[in-house]
Amino acid sequence: MENYSIVFSDGSSASPSSLTMANHHHQQRSYLQNTCKKMDASIDKNEGEVAGKKGDKKEVTKKHKYAFQTRSHVDILDDGYRWRKYGQKTVKNSKFPRSYYRCTHKDCNVKKQVQRSSKDDEIVVTTYEGIHTHPVEKLFENFEHILKQIQTYNPL
Repeated sequence: MENYSIVFSDGSSASPSSLTMANHHHQQRSYLQNTCKKMDASIDKNEGEVAGKKGDKKEVTKKHKYAFQTRSHVDILDDGYRWRKYGQKTVKNSKFPRSYYRCTHKDCNVKKQVQRSSKDDEIVVTTYEGIHTHPVEKLFENFEHILKQIQTYNPL
C-alpha cells in the first residue's frame, strides 16, 4: 500500500489521522443535521392546542419539538448554532442533570435540553423545541473549505 502526504494550497500539510478526525467530525455533523431535517419533516404529528379567550374558538399552534440520542463522551454537541445556557436542574431518578439552552440569535426562540441517559451514560439525549429563524451560524469549522483545497502529493 502506498503512503500519501496531503498538501494544502497554503503549503501546510496534514496527516491522515487528522483528516480522519476532520472527516469523522464532518460526518457526525452531517448525521445530526440530516436527523433533524427528517424529524422536522415529520413534525406535523406533534400539534398542541392553546385555548384562546376569543369566544369559543381555540387557537391551534404547532409545537415543533424533537429529540435524538447520540453516543458521545461530551455533553455539548456542536450543531452549528450558538447557544446560551439559562438553567440546569437535577432530574428525579437520574444521576445526571438536565441543562437548558436558548439560541443566541436575535428573535430566534429555539430552546434545547441536554441530558445524559440514565440507562447508558455514553448516550446524550438532546431535545429541540422550535424552528430556527436564521441559517446555521458556523459552517463546520471550515472543514469543507479545507477539504476542497486538498491536493494529494505522491513523493518519489
